Amino acid sequence: MSKRNSQEAKRQARERLRVEREKQAKKERTRRQLLVAGSVVGVLALVTGVGVGVAKMNEKESSGADMAVTTGGGKAKKTIDVYEDLRCPACAQMEQAMGEALQKGADEGKYKLRIHLGSIIDDNMGGKGSKNAARALGAAKAVSVKAFTEYHKVLYSKEFHPPEQEDKFADNKYLLKVSDEVPELKDNKKFEKAVKSGTKYEKWAKDMIASFNGAEIQGTPTIKVDGKKTEPQDLVKELKGMGVDVAPSGEGEKKK
Repeated sequence: MSKRNSQEAKRQARERLRVEREKQAKKERTRRQLLVAGSVVGVLALVTGVGVGVAKMNEKESSGADMAVTTGGGKAKKTIDVYEDLRCPACAQMEQAMGEALQKGADEGKYKLRIHLGSIIDDNMGGKGSKNAARALGAAKAVSVKAFTEYHKVLYSKEFHPPEQEDKFADNKYLLKVSDEVPELKDNKKFEKAVKSGTKYEKWAKDMIASFNGAEIQGTPTIKVDGKKTEPQDLVKELKGMGVDVAPSGEGEKKK
């Protein structure tokens, strides 16, 4: 082989080696890029997953909890939900007729009784009595569930429940006058201060009303037994079916 041919062969060999090295280097760069990209994607997936999780948590929290006051039968399997507006005359009539029966059945553990408060009349007719009375009931609940239950009963009583057009529950002095009928609330300085403040338990009332609105209640009173709407006139039958041996207020008096 001539010297010239030998040099050409060496040059070609070096060229092939250079090309091969470049190919290997390119493969290595590609491999590293894929690894980095894969890591980034993994991190992004993790961050996105956490973000979605947080978003779902926030969505769950911001959607509004099903808020109510359970006045009895907390461990019962069956549930009765009562949706009311404190200014509502029909709610007052129902509570005067059936309130004791409802509470008695809950106290006997026949069902869980849950009270929901709305502000339909405030929203439609103006005023703030529905919201303000709900706030006062929040202050009563802070004293005890029993105080809440008794105050709730007196607010709906014939003696103290005002006509729909009279926004008397907007007056804190009137709310305190009514609360004097409840032993735990009478002369209770902490409760009195909370009601007079005009703002204490306002958030509690707003959250309660927001939950009420979220239930898409069209009118009050609305009664649900295990989530199924029950007409007020059918409530006696429902209670008897659950073993509550009571008659609505008034019926018992007629039988005497």
